[in-house]
Amino acid sequence: MTLSDRPGSIRSAAKGGTQPTQNASNPRMAGVNGVVGNERLTALAGAVLLALILIELATTTNIGALLSVHVFVGTMLTGPLAVKMGSTGYRFLRYYGRSPAYVRRGPPRLALRILAPLLLATTLVLIGSGIALLVVGPTTPGLFEALHNVTFLIWLPLVTIHVLAYVWRVPRLIADDWRSNPGGQTAGAAGRGLRFGGNLGALIAGAVAAVFLLPTAAPWALPGVLNQAIPGPVVASLIVTALALVAARPIRWR
Repeated sequence: MTLSDRPGSIRSAAKGGTQPTQNASNPRMAGVNGVVGNERLTALAGAVLLALILIELATTTNIGALLSVHVFVGTMLTGPLAVKMGSTGYRFLRYYGRSPAYVRRGPPRLALRILAPLLLATTLVLIGSGIALLVVGPTTPGLFEALHNVTFLIWLPLVTIHVLAYVWRVPRLIADDWRSNPGGQTAGAAGRGLRFGGNLGALIAGAVAAVFLLPTAAPWALPGVLNQAIPGPVVASLIVTALALVAARPIRWR
């Protein structure tokens, strides 16, 4: 019998489990609820973030014409990103703090644990350098333009590997959060309103920030400033990403 088959395990509890584990006062069940709720919060934030990233990437095909969308979406996604950073950071602290439920659930694959801090660092630098470019303007971009382009070159293969390794779980986790259970609430379901509200609030906060930041993009939209339909860093990043996918084959990391 595997861990996922034992009564009271995280996986069996998430599917309804046995009657004893349905008791909310059971400390083990409370821990299971926390793990399942954390996974579902991460999945919902990740789904929203992925949709915004795809839109953001699409704008790079003609950055001159789609600059306003690029800036707005790039700022807006900071909200869901903050939620995802918070949920994954919480799981990290609970696991390495030896919380029994999180230890039973286990860590991600080693390759993904190594990739995570690199992805986080490049994401923050990419967004930070982009905002810095808006502040300094196109006349004095300094090192921020080079930093933004080089970071994108590293970030795109990292985020692609991350998505392919995790995306297959996202639809199930989101569906489980909203699926009714005739026998009672499933593990983690009690907090789904808070998870939805938290993600919606973060998205709205990101949109508000984008509205305030958007006027700073005006100098970059002037004729002749961004005249390449597909910038060189985008082409280089696609090539590096393709090579990284062939080497890593993240589809095996399920």
